[in-house]
Amino acid sequence: MSTSLSPSASASGHPPIADAGPQSLCAREPRVPAERLVAEMVPPPRFDSVRFDTYDPDPAQPSQSEAVTVLSGFAAGLGGAHASGAGRKRWFSRTPRTPRTPKNTVPTGPRGVYLDGGYGVGKTHLLASLWHATPAEPALKAFGTFVELTNLVGALGFQQTVQTLGGHRLLCIDEFELDDPGDTVLVSSLLSRLVEQGVALAATSNTLPGKLGEGRFAAADFLREIQGLSAHFRPLRIDGQDYRHRGLPEAPAPFSDEQVAKTAYATEGASLDDFPGLLEHLAKVHPSRYGALTDGITAVCLTDVGPVPDQSTALRLVVLADRLYDREVPVLAAGVPFDKLFSDEMLNGGYRKKYFRAISRLTALARDAKPLVSQ
Repeated sequence: MSTSLSPSASASGHPPIADAGPQSLCAREPRVPAERLVAEMVPPPRFDSVRFDTYDPDPAQPSQSEAVTVLSGFAAGLGGAHASGAGRKRWFSRTPRTPRTPKNTVPTGPRGVYLDGGYGVGKTHLLASLWHATPAEPALKAFGTFVELTNLVGALGFQQTVQTLGGHRLLCIDEFELDDPGDTVLVSSLLSRLVEQGVALAATSNTLPGKLGEGRFAAADFLREIQGLSAHFRPLRIDGQDYRHRGLPEAPAPFSDEQVAKTAYATEGASLDDFPGLLEHLAKVHPSRYGALTDGITAVCLTDVGPVPDQSTALRLVVLADRLYDREVPVLAAGVPFDKLFSDEMLNGGYRKKYFRAISRLTALARDAKPLVSQ
């Protein structure tokens, strides 16, 4: 049942009601054209202004400072003229471009870096900083998640994607997913073609099913899964604890349904949905559109939050949490705390790293939402 609160419910003494009532994510069915998928292959808003000098290394983890040094040098080495030129601006061209590097002179040695570490050590911050530091115009650099890259191939086709990205200086892939062998082979084949054209690569990845251990994905496993590409990656381990909660207070406890609804009505651009209804709606929207689903939303308000019923639903929620975190959209919730969303079986299973990352990010967004609530 959807929770609602009429504007008249905000009596004197409460924050002013927004000009219009809150929106509903469940009422949105976004359509994302292929050209938008290409144009949005840049660091998301949360990471638009990050740089190597804004990364805050943990003094107790020297590998973090070392990563900044290594990646800064890697970026500096990607300067110089580009042979084929146009980059993503030619995504719609029917004319094959001339390969940047002839096949008989395929680059040898590491042509990419793989950031190996647990959730919350700042891998995405460093990956985005690498994108920003690479001395090339934005049209010659691409940044996206593994899911966004596979969606691009689906929208453009394999050959057109090769043509689109083959003129780039750098391709950054965040959360390289190895859970689906078919997608892994597809993207590995794509990257092999891009390496032939001289495109530099940088990647982070998630955990394979059944890989528990430290809650991090081992570089040896990543290199084995991408097989022929392994020679082009230099593993760079980054140790540390989740920076999102380093030295910060505990996340706020969930609010009441009434508090969440009042806040939604008092916050311009907020959305208001009951959690079970939103989970049902996510099943009807392709994950590639979850970013568009949140366009223009200033805060997500959720009532009746409870444990996620199954793994398919949980994985969709993970993607939504990533898109909300990327866009810095606060999340105000009533119900169970976010660390109770996923069952013990899920948190001990092969996708545990995804779930812990989602908990971490939703907790950070809940902390961001607390000032919106009237006291």
